[in-house]
Amino acid sequence: MAIQIVCVSKDGGNHENRHTAISKLGWVGDSKSGYLTRIEMYDWLKQGGSAFVKDAFGNVAYLMTAVTRLGTKYVKTVADETKADNLLSLSECRV
Repeated sequence: MAIQIVCVSKDGGNHENRHTAISKLGWVGDSKSGYLTRIEMYDWLKQGGSAFVKDAFGNVAYLMTAVTRLGTKYVKTVADETKADNLLSLSECRV
């Protein structure tokens, strides 16, 4: 089952990159919804899970795992034809 990421929460402070500033991701799928931390999402994807972001035009970009040069685990969308970052373009979660 693939889940759709619908919002992100960013924490304050200095970060290695914009993606490591994401602290939580809101998702929906199979009549369920919830929130996962950045690390929980990273682990879920590594264990075979699938997640995507859909824009207003219906375009889909899937998430992938990545690790910074300093070893910080994070998630980002697979590059597509848009220049905007699909994941970071989502609204802030209201949790």
